[in-house]
Amino acid sequence: MKTINKVIKYTQSKRALNHVIFWITILLLNIPREFILGEDPIYAILVMDMCILTSQILASYFFAYYVIPNFLLKRKYVLSVLLFVIGVYVFSVLDRIMVVHVGETLVRKPPFRQEPILEILTDWKKLLAHYAPSLLLVVLIFLFVKYFIDYRKIKERDLLLSKEKSESELKVLKAQLNPHFLFNTLNNIYSLSLSNSPKTPTSIGKLSEMLDYVLYRCNTKFVLLSNEIKLIENYIELEKLRYDSRLKVTLINNVKKDINIPPLILLSLVENAFKHGAGEDSGSPEIKMEFLSLDNSFMFKISNTTPKNYVLKKESIGLSNVRKQLDLIYQNQYSLTIENKGNKFMVILKINSN
Repeated sequence: MKTINKVIKYTQSKRALNHVIFWITILLLNIPREFILGEDPIYAILVMDMCILTSQILASYFFAYYVIPNFLLKRKYVLSVLLFVIGVYVFSVLDRIMVVHVGETLVRKPPFRQEPILEILTDWKKLLAHYAPSLLLVVLIFLFVKYFIDYRKIKERDLLLSKEKSESELKVLKAQLNPHFLFNTLNNIYSLSLSNSPKTPTSIGKLSEMLDYVLYRCNTKFVLLSNEIKLIENYIELEKLRYDSRLKVTLINNVKKDINIPPLILLSLVENAFKHGAGEDSGSPEIKMEFLSLDNSFMFKISNTTPKNYVLKKESIGLSNVRKQLDLIYQNQYSLTIENKGNKFMVILKINSN
């Protein structure tokens, strides 16, 4: 199978080879039928078919690369019809001339009568009855194959461009997440260092472990859920160092099966909870998060307390980035629900891995 795929890719990359293969195929398809129906030797059949094929090749390229792109596709319909009629007549005449004055000269033994060129030019009934139909059939087959291949190339190119666009957009979205994450954690460590806190070395160690993960181990489209949970646990420990005992964080891990998920998406939701929950609540903020993964689905639920009379005016940058990444990766195979009731803000992410 791999060998066949390599051959297909090689022939697709060699345009001239594709044309040669096509015309050899057309030539070979005629030989068995004529050999069975006629009494001529294989040599004579091959010579005559090559003479006929010459005009068919010229006609195919004339219509495919001149008439269609320069007239038909530019909506010059009158000229297109005129060139079509002239083309069919000229190449049918050429077809007859090649058969009479080239093919028969090579395969028939003299003496025999040959139609003069003037007679061929004026015998339009024979041209329409015996030469134009086979000529048009081959031209139509050539056009069908050509535009089918061109269509496939366009679709493949569009898919490649779409994939590159999606990957580029994901990189941009990740780049927006990382600086925000670094700013928060570095600011925490800076605050601890100003007070000469003994917790500073611990926080630096946590940050080092997190940076190693963010910079070197999550540069792929998917990562293990267990690694993301470990990253979030480190992040929570850093935030606890800043908020001390006034912040209550609950993490419930009900993961039944380790699955692959996009990197940093869950961290963004956690960051959002700390920023708009603990960061704006001067009392005793609470953050609760739960992870649940089954064979074909995953759910992450996170909630945080909010100040009294808190109103969500618009979706935060973090949530907007998460939604964009999920759209690019999962399309309609996920749901992201946001609830703001009373003094609690909740985000529920569900992903269907089917």
